[in-house]
Amino acid sequence: MKRFGPILIVGIIIVVLAVTLVSSYNGLVNKEEDVNQAYSQVENQLQRRVDLIPNLVNTVKGFAKQEKDVINSVTNARAKLAGANTPADQATADGELTNALNRLLVVVENYPELKSDANYRQLMDELSGTENRLTVARKDYNDQVSTFNRSVKRFPGSLMAGMFGFDEKEYFKAQEGAEKAPTVDFEGNGE
Repeated sequence: MKRFGPILIVGIIIVVLAVTLVSSYNGLVNKEEDVNQAYSQVENQLQRRVDLIPNLVNTVKGFAKQEKDVINSVTNARAKLAGANTPADQATADGELTNALNRLLVVVENYPELKSDANYRQLMDELSGTENRLTVARKDYNDQVSTFNRSVKRFPGSLMAGMFGFDEKEYFKAQEGAEKAPTVDFEGNGE
C-alpha cells in the first residue's frame, strides 16, 4: 500500500492540472465566442444601417436635386462601410457615414416639405432606431472584448492563451475627431 501513495499523489496532481487546463481552455473558448457573437450584432446593425441609406437618399434626392455633393458623400460613405471588414475599418467608415448623414440632415432642414413627407419620416424613425441599436451593439461588443482580453492577459489565462493561440481582440473605436460636431458650410453652394 505504501508504494501506491506517491503514485496516487502524482495521479491526483495530474488530474487537477488536467481539469484546470481543460477548464481554462473552455473558458477562453466561451469568451471568444461571446466576443464573436457580440461583433455579429454590430455587423447586423451596420448592415441594417447600410440597407436603409439608399431609401433615405432616394427620398431626399426627389426633393433636393441641387444637393448632389451631400447625397454623393452619403452614398460613397455607405459603400465604404459596406466594404469594411475589420472593426477598425468599420469604425472609420461608420464615422464617415455618420458625418455624411449629419450633413444630409442639415440639407433636409432647407426643405420643410421633405420633413413632412411620410416616407421620409418613416425612414428617419427606422434609421434613428437602428442608430440606437447600433450604439447598444457596439457597447455590448466592447464589453465582451474587455472580458476576453482580461482573461487572455491574466494569469493563468495568459499561459493558456499563449499555448493555444488566443490573441487579444480589437475594440470597436470611434473615428478620431468623432467627439466634434461636423461643420457644414453651404456658402459655396449659394445658400
